[in-house]
Amino acid sequence: MITAGVIWLAAGKFETVEYGSEIKVIGVVSDTHIPSRGRSLPAQLFRLFEKVQLILHAGDIVEEQVIDDLEALAPVEAVAGNMDPIRLRNHLGRYKLIRLGDVSIGLLHGDFGGRSLNYDRAKAIFRPEKPQAIVFGHIHEPVAKEVKGTLFFNPGSAVDPRRDSQPSCGRLLVDGTGVSAEILSIE
Repeated sequence: MITAGVIWLAAGKFETVEYGSEIKVIGVVSDTHIPSRGRSLPAQLFRLFEKVQLILHAGDIVEEQVIDDLEALAPVEAVAGNMDPIRLRNHLGRYKLIRLGDVSIGLLHGDFGGRSLNYDRAKAIFRPEKPQAIVFGHIHEPVAKEVKGTLFFNPGSAVDPRRDSQPSCGRLLVDGTGVSAEILSIE
């Protein structure tokens, strides 16, 4: 059984959650906006996440039932986005650092201006930590990009894609001291 424990909350910036190094496959989803932009999570999302050991949700959940539905598959760590009601913002917080042995992953929504993430600002949120990956949402478009030694990953939106993207989610693979990412299409 996998258990997590909250380690600390630094000056209101981010919460740190510790899992063991046995976590190797992580499902990633963001911007589900249930029920405002979709009735429910797509069935294919559950098939794609069947073998994940942890799920990260990068905000704009809207209805807490989404977390309950995902927890049927694996433990869920989530942050609130700009469209989440105040009760979810208070419950989830806006930033988390997930530790998996020697690997750490920052989790945020990324709604601090513009149509793209300010990578330097996102990294600054997690100082003094230096996460190997930062997962974000908000733009509803998939991104997997390394910037100055950090993997920035946005799974897109499973229900409300933008521009030319299609519905998607993602998977992070943790290997020793590194993290790799893949975008998964939802049809």
